[in-house]
Amino acid sequence: MDPTTQRLFQGAAGAGEVLGVEDVFSTWLYTGNGSTQTITNQIDLTGEGGLAWIKIRDTTGSHFLFDTERGATNEIRTNSTNPENSLAQGLTAFTSTGFTLGSDNAVNGNTSKYISFTFRKAENFFDVVTYAGTSSPQTIAHNLGSVPGCIIVKAINSGSNENWAVYHRSLGNNAYINLNTTAAANTSAPFAWNSTSPTATHFTVGSGGAETNGTGYSYVAYLFAHDAGGFGNDGTQSVISCGSYVGTGSPAFINLGWEPQWILVKRSSSISGNANQDSWHIQNNMTNFTSLYNANSLSIQPNTSFAESTYGGWASNSSTGFWTGADTSTNGVEFLYIAIRRGPMKQPEAASEVFNPLTRVGTQTANTFVSTTITPDLAIVRSRNVSAWTAIFDRVRNSGKLIFPPTTTTEVVQNDTLSGFDSMIGVFYGADAANYEVNRSGRAMIDYYFRRAPGFFDIAAYRGDGVAGRTVGHNLAVTPELIIIKRRTTSSDNWPVYNADVGNTKVLFFNLTNAEITSSIYWNNTSPTSSNMTLGATTEVNLSGNDYIAYLFATLPGISKVGSYAGTGTTQQIDCGFTAGARLIIIKRTDSTGDWYVWDTARGISTGTDPYLLINSTAVEDTSTDYIDPYSAGFEISSTAPAAINASGGSFIFLAVA
Repeated sequence: MDPTTQRLFQGAAGAGEVLGVEDVFSTWLYTGNGSTQTITNQIDLTGEGGLAWIKIRDTTGSHFLFDTERGATNEIRTNSTNPENSLAQGLTAFTSTGFTLGSDNAVNGNTSKYISFTFRKAENFFDVVTYAGTSSPQTIAHNLGSVPGCIIVKAINSGSNENWAVYHRSLGNNAYINLNTTAAANTSAPFAWNSTSPTATHFTVGSGGAETNGTGYSYVAYLFAHDAGGFGNDGTQSVISCGSYVGTGSPAFINLGWEPQWILVKRSSSISGNANQDSWHIQNNMTNFTSLYNANSLSIQPNTSFAESTYGGWASNSSTGFWTGADTSTNGVEFLYIAIRRGPMKQPEAASEVFNPLTRVGTQTANTFVSTTITPDLAIVRSRNVSAWTAIFDRVRNSGKLIFPPTTTTEVVQNDTLSGFDSMIGVFYGADAANYEVNRSGRAMIDYYFRRAPGFFDIAAYRGDGVAGRTVGHNLAVTPELIIIKRRTTSSDNWPVYNADVGNTKVLFFNLTNAEITSSIYWNNTSPTSSNMTLGATTEVNLSGNDYIAYLFATLPGISKVGSYAGTGTTQQIDCGFTAGARLIIIKRTDSTGDWYVWDTARGISTGTDPYLLINSTAVEDTSTDYIDPYSAGFEISSTAPAAINASGGSFIFLAVA
């Protein structure tokens, strides 16, 4: 359902606000300026209330928590027993789109890198309450609207130097665990929650425990829902899960039914004595929460002041859950987690929200920042004026990992290329010392940046099992019409392409000029669905133990079009349903040989000559031809176009983005 129809349907049905996870949670990266700055993450904290959690990433520093119940400038720290403290130049105000910062180095030191997690109050997701301790059992009202899966409590008034107490549904109502320590859960603590499980309206604290209910103490409590629904177009989808698992000694898959963007994990039993293994860990998809149990995933530890770092063996994500790593798979040991779903859950309303083509000139300088208009998940990079491969980077595989459509080469790890998807509005390139032609000095470059969004584009990483008919989940939320796959593990494999108009019994190759080939070993003669794609047993899509990456595209009215047309040999207009023409056009002939042609408005689509590149070739940009022209509803194919683009009676597929 397109966004306009969706809104009309909701209005006619008398539906209330449709919430996606993007409305209630944000991971936001920023660089401090030592002065003041505004964080605009589109989370309404003044109107709805909530919590902002801030941590410096590139050096040691505490975790600072500010919430709307206690008020701006009042901080507490997860790695400390200290009570609330006033930080006048910390978080200075909450806004309807985020918050503002002062000049304090704790949250805004000049040139330092920071991460913030913002939780908005919302039923079935998160709530914040404050209460006064009495040392007698008492019930505390909340507005979570569902039974909490986790409750984190801290005494905040002067002199209350108490540990943070955590209730987790997997521990039960006679146990708690401390957020600020590496200790195992205290499983004989009826006083913490009065041996009473929380309800959808209240939670209970008992007597004799100053960490949750001491006389004269004031407390703040953060409540997290568990699989409570309430989100998405139909209001039934969950965005947060509080669960546990017991390690097996080997990587294991925890099925959430959706892809996480943020996860908090803690070993709760049989503490090892290794501080890193026993600590709490937060991982997120903005800073290297990578796929397929990658031991190099970054994390921060809420119970320490350590900088963000690679603590080998922690979790990694997938389209439907997460994998445990070496340190989160210890045999027989229980682990607790809170996981938050990746967004956005809503379809974009404009192509400018999800696609940004731009030109630049290479600098050959480390940490070259390229500003984008979107938060990019995929970068396709190409040098225009020298012979070069097309380089593809994505956030799922993370920084410095290249694959090249003109070749069958395996994934290359080169951190001196695209050195970081380390900003909400751009990427960092390295000095490109190995000469991969992504940032060479003086090179004219074209970059295409895509953001994942329902109905438009998704990325799925998976490990092959060698079994024909294997299904792989995705989060496109509609049926994909174009799928491009590359085996990452070994060289010599082509890039298989599924196209809905070509069908599930045939395959194209992103790196070749070949016409469509009839074969059942790629898609198992089975079309993808809105939740899965089906694979055969060929090495190019599903060899056991090998790692793959898949890029999935669909038609989203007014934003993207995956389509086909028949060649005429004369001028013809291709209607994509756009209103201001296509900004990106990729064309491939399917019934005969033909290159993968690419045009874009960043380099120019005009009534005159239009520069094009070939994805499957290293050839320099051609600037001497006029094969396409502007057309407000899509694009126009010129009568001068060659057979590879417009042969009379030929069959062609295309991807266009408005």
